[in-house]
Amino acid sequence: MVIIHKRTYLTQNEFLVIKLKKILILGAGMVAGPHINYLLDHNYEVIVASRTLSKAQKLIKNHPRGTAIEFDITKTPEKLETLVKNCDIAVSLLPYIYHVEVAKQCIRYKKHMVTTSYVSPEMRKLEQETKEANITILNEIGVDPGIDHMSAQKIIDSIHARSGKVLSFTSYTGGLPAPDANTNPWGYKLSWSPRGVILAGRNAAKYLKDGKIVEISGEELFDHYSPYPVNEKGPGDKKELGMLEGYPNRNSMEPYIAIYQIPETQTMIRGTLRNPGWCRTMKKIADVGYLKLEEEEFPDGFTYKNLTNKLLGAPIDSNAKNNLMKKFSLKEDDNIIFRFEWMGLLGNTPLPKKKISPLDALCAQFEAHLQYAPGERDMLVMVHQFKYQLTDGKKEQLTSTMIDYGISNGPSSMSRTVGLPAAIGVRMILENKITDRGILIPVKKSIYEPILKELSELNIRFKERVISL
Repeated sequence: MVIIHKRTYLTQNEFLVIKLKKILILGAGMVAGPHINYLLDHNYEVIVASRTLSKAQKLIKNHPRGTAIEFDITKTPEKLETLVKNCDIAVSLLPYIYHVEVAKQCIRYKKHMVTTSYVSPEMRKLEQETKEANITILNEIGVDPGIDHMSAQKIIDSIHARSGKVLSFTSYTGGLPAPDANTNPWGYKLSWSPRGVILAGRNAAKYLKDGKIVEISGEELFDHYSPYPVNEKGPGDKKELGMLEGYPNRNSMEPYIAIYQIPETQTMIRGTLRNPGWCRTMKKIADVGYLKLEEEEFPDGFTYKNLTNKLLGAPIDSNAKNNLMKKFSLKEDDNIIFRFEWMGLLGNTPLPKKKISPLDALCAQFEAHLQYAPGERDMLVMVHQFKYQLTDGKKEQLTSTMIDYGISNGPSSMSRTVGLPAAIGVRMILENKITDRGILIPVKKSIYEPILKELSELNIRFKERVISL
């Protein structure tokens, strides 16, 4: 036995976990805070490497086991090798395009890794190398993806344990303002990267509906939405959340039908939730051309009105509002017109840079207009709905709903629901409670069960309703 500070008795193994395990966190963005706090609270040494040193320092808060390091993977990529070499596990909260670079260094130095992002094809190609290095790379361990996988798999496994068959599975998630903070005409505020929010609007979608495969191009995505009632109350609420709208998210079928082990299902849809009006507005944003990624050089003083007119093919100094109404046969009192005006897309604000893409110009206006005010709360909504048949022929529908609110003047719900599952995953790897090696996502019972249990203890939990069909 070893005595620490003459207070707590620890085994040698526990002593090594507390004193020697170093966690490298790459990125100090909007979801990093709860993740870092959890790991510091669990007595790990945490190194936060961020492009903006002050952000890392703010998150560390002078903690004795915390270290802030300035690191920009685009400018000093060679520094990544040293950072990974000197840690026990790396957490990449960088944009997903850099995860593979981090993974390759983790494989090289036999270090575990955690990300909250989808497994890319490039990451999947590292499966054999990861196993040969005898390391775990745990992905998709945030909220969506992450909590959605774990909570869904738990229900699927319980249905299968009763020899039931899943007939239909739909899963929708949305990060939104809490009802008391829903104060702008867009019905949306930023709880994660604005560029990520906008880029998601370019994704094609594919899903299974009543046995038929439906494929939607990125250009048509926002045409395919439906009213989505959420018949559940959030914590402390007096009434049900009510009507939102849902639209499909990426490829719902592959590889998730196989991963969830539900080849029998006739419907499989994963989607995004937004407040009413979002999809109509974003469809017009896309139709105008504001989702284009190609950069262009503009003259000094070029305004958003000029850019909107240019994208519409109209004279750049003409009336952008009239041009928008005429192009899409919209009336002046249409909410789409009001939202364009409110966002500054029809006005005389200069573009933030001379060389910029329409998407990044839009991103700048999102950042300027869609921020939370001090004390306002965000909200995370996740709804799973299963229809299934049991061996006696009985059919049931199970709806599992999570409504989680951010803490006023504290961490957002988005940061908690993304950061905490990943932090628990880090701890489980370091404590050898996750021993599988390779490229993983959290759909195994030995992973999802303890994580969901701990999240419930942290007040991130689901309510379930079952009805007979």
